[in-house]
Amino acid sequence: MKARRRSSSSLKREFVKKWIKGLQICRNRKKDWTILERKNAIKLSADVAMAATRKAGTQWRRALLCDVVSQNPTNKAVVEKLLGRKLQNSRVRSCSRRIVRQSRICSGKAGTRVVPKSSSIARRLVKNRSRTLRKLVPGGEEMDGVSLLQETLDYIVSLRLQVDVMRRLAAMASN
Repeated sequence: MKARRRSSSSLKREFVKKWIKGLQICRNRKKDWTILERKNAIKLSADVAMAATRKAGTQWRRALLCDVVSQNPTNKAVVEKLLGRKLQNSRVRSCSRRIVRQSRICSGKAGTRVVPKSSSIARRLVKNRSRTLRKLVPGGEEMDGVSLLQETLDYIVSLRLQVDVMRRLAAMASN
C-alpha cells in the first residue's frame, strides 16, 4: 500500500510555519543586521524549512542540512530547533571517485562490439546532462542514475513549493 502524499496546501503551510520560525530564531541571534546578513538569514531559514518539510529518507535533504551546518557551525542551532531534535553526525556518505570509477569499468575485451555513432553521441549527451544534474542536486555526486532522478523530482517539488510561497509573500508585501 502506497503512503499518502501530503497535499500541496498542507506542505505550503508547514513550510511557511518552519520558515517563519527559522527567521525568528535567526533574528533572536543578532539584532543589528546588514543587508547581506538578512539575505543569508532568509536563505538559511528557507533552505532548512524546505528540508524539514520533506521526508527524512531523501539524500538531498541530508546533503542540504549537512552543507548548511558545515558552512557555519552556528547554523546547527537553527537546524536543530526547526527539526525539533538534536542532529546526529549527519555527514553525507562520501565515496571515493576512484572506487566508483573502478566499479564501472567492464572487465574483459572479448565482448567488445562496434557501437553505432548515433548511440555513442546519445550516450555522451546523457552522461553530460547527468553530470550537470549531479552538480545541481544536493548530494547528487554520490547517487546512481535511478536515485538521482528520484531525488531530483523530489527536490524540484520542494523548490517549486518554496518559490510559490515566496511569490505569494512578495505579492502580499507589495499590495
